[in-house]
Amino acid sequence: MDEELAEDEGVECNPYYLGEDLGINYSKEKTHFKVWAPTAKWIKLLVYSNENDEQPEITRDFNRDTCGTWVAEIPGDMHGYYFLYRVKVKGKINEVIDPYTRAVSTNSKKGLIVDLNRTNPENWENDRRVGLKQPQDAIIYEVHVRDFSSSPNSGMINKGTYLAFTEKNTTTPDGFKTGIGHLKELGISHVHLLPVFDFASVDDKQKMDYNWGYDPYYYNVPEGSYTTDPADDTRIKEFKRLVQELHNNGLGVIMDVVYNHTYATEDSPFNLLVPGYYYRFDLYGNYSNGSGTGNEIASEKPMVRKFIVDSVKYWAKEYHIDGFRFDLMALHDKKTISEIEKTLHGIDSSILIYGEPWMGGLSSLDHSQQVHKGTQRGMKIAVFNDDFRNAIKGDNDGIGTGFVSGREDQAHNIKCGVTGSIFYNDYIQGFTDQPSESVNYVSSHDNLTLWDKLNKSNFHDSEDDRIKMDKLAQAIILTSQGIPFIQGGEELLRTKFGNHNSYQAGDRVNQLKWERKAIYYDVFKYYQGLVTLRKEHPAFKMENAVQIRNSLCFLDTPHNTVGFWLKNHANNDQWRNIVVLYNPNRVRQEFSLPEEGEWLVVVNDKKAGTNVLESTFERVVVKPISIIVLYQN
Repeated sequence: MDEELAEDEGVECNPYYLGEDLGINYSKEKTHFKVWAPTAKWIKLLVYSNENDEQPEITRDFNRDTCGTWVAEIPGDMHGYYFLYRVKVKGKINEVIDPYTRAVSTNSKKGLIVDLNRTNPENWENDRRVGLKQPQDAIIYEVHVRDFSSSPNSGMINKGTYLAFTEKNTTTPDGFKTGIGHLKELGISHVHLLPVFDFASVDDKQKMDYNWGYDPYYYNVPEGSYTTDPADDTRIKEFKRLVQELHNNGLGVIMDVVYNHTYATEDSPFNLLVPGYYYRFDLYGNYSNGSGTGNEIASEKPMVRKFIVDSVKYWAKEYHIDGFRFDLMALHDKKTISEIEKTLHGIDSSILIYGEPWMGGLSSLDHSQQVHKGTQRGMKIAVFNDDFRNAIKGDNDGIGTGFVSGREDQAHNIKCGVTGSIFYNDYIQGFTDQPSESVNYVSSHDNLTLWDKLNKSNFHDSEDDRIKMDKLAQAIILTSQGIPFIQGGEELLRTKFGNHNSYQAGDRVNQLKWERKAIYYDVFKYYQGLVTLRKEHPAFKMENAVQIRNSLCFLDTPHNTVGFWLKNHANNDQWRNIVVLYNPNRVRQEFSLPEEGEWLVVVNDKKAGTNVLESTFERVVVKPISIIVLYQN
């Protein structure tokens, strides 16, 4: 396709545009339109006063400009007007919205011209990201916008919308905190939102339509189905209010972004403007399908890379986003990910960047350019650690067990995960250079929830034992080096009734079932205590691999157990020595402690936190399927 661009009649030899003004640039005096479409024969601008108008109020011809771009201009204040481009390209006439558009009408039928300054909530100029000294200080909580509030027991008025995240003092009918109050009570640092950019798999006007949203349409526009009015700029205003309210409560906002494929292929905005350019093809001329959804974006092409980098930069600057999670990140070439990292960390070094180091099928992207586990080394990004996940719980959706649920050959893999999967020694080594490169988790929106997984693989065990397994699994995550990640609702023993792929299963299956907080309040308090322990003790958040090798020492422990010692005020921790012991066995285990003197227990099978629960000398007994954390001053 690059050769086609150069050979196409009337196109310059280097049709790549590096300027910062693509898209719609509004001012009160005029609105300037600039679109990259090097193979187009002509482009017309159509402007409408209402979203449902069929005939444009204003038309303008675009003029060809430099490097494959076209420009048009409308004088006057055009805020609130809608637009389309009519393009003749490759012998066809297409109508399309500019891919750089920042606002659209209901169901993305037209673009919307908007003065972004008018969308800012009061005091927006003082809104700030939460900021992090290092990625390991984050505790990420993943949730879907609808799931957060759609339950009839959520206590939230604006169910299924951005505004639910702005509601204060919400509770269940029996008085347990929900919403933002619950997040603050739990103690997490960042809310990871499943896709909130415009996606095409729901009807904005059908409030019961449900989808996770991994179906990108217009990347720089907030999704319309989560707003109170999808027709105008309300979605922008309400999403900014969500960000502001989370920031006001000390919580960061992470966007789940899907630049690896588009919902449509032939009729996507990219293809309607520049046919074929934005996608990868196989040797037979078919669309490459590494995403498993029918196409994949060619991030290695200059103008595709530019679009992705421009897009994340826009979200970071305009919406003050704190982090980005990249879906199927292996489908993006390393140079593009490096450009993203450089751009975002140039804006704010605390912005989190992490993603999935795998793909959904075979890709035509050269393997050496793919971002898999190991290739992220030194790139200042993190990837999901599925090795650790599988070691803890077993396979995702089957009956296979893991360390916490009965499999007895995983202690070595647990040790590797505990270190942040660094090179610890010749025996314990993983895929990272630094702990900041590992996102540690046991479940996410994909696959069975942790509780549903344990119910499937350990159906023969009692509920009490399965709860112990759940608590031990999360305790391992929150006491390990790296970046901890919690699927929203795990702290309530979240269930989706065994549905392992609930992407369009609706609210009943997907909603956070807030009534479970009362039923499993002890589990919630245990999670809360583990979060508190991690937040208050830097020994669990060591800065680099050298620190870990010097300050973390694995202990000789009984069969199928793991124990380690964080020694000598690790990472300037106020506690001189900390010992963490995991016992997944069905019998109690006795452990020897590494230093003489009194040891104080702060986590056991029943409670977790920083308060002293009991004390011991020389030895300690760990109950079945549980953890103990002890310290010495």
